[in-house]
Amino acid sequence: MRALENIDIAFVFMNLPYTMDIYQAASAVVEFQPSIMYPYHHRGQDIMKFKTIVDLAEIDIEIRLKDWYSN
Repeated sequence: MRALENIDIAFVFMNLPYTMDIYQAASAVVEFQPSIMYPYHHRGQDIMKFKTIVDLAEIDIEIRLKDWYSN
């Protein structure tokens, strides 16, 4: 995933123990730099902390947070 280039929209999942944690996902997103990124499959993860980590990189990535788990 880190080798991807010219990605307009990315959906990145982060839900332990089966996928990446928020730190691994943020690192990957900062590296391949999609224009727009939707975090999903993240139940139980601190998604706002993920957004903060990506935002700290000061790269132009729009993180779009959605309520994937509404009742």
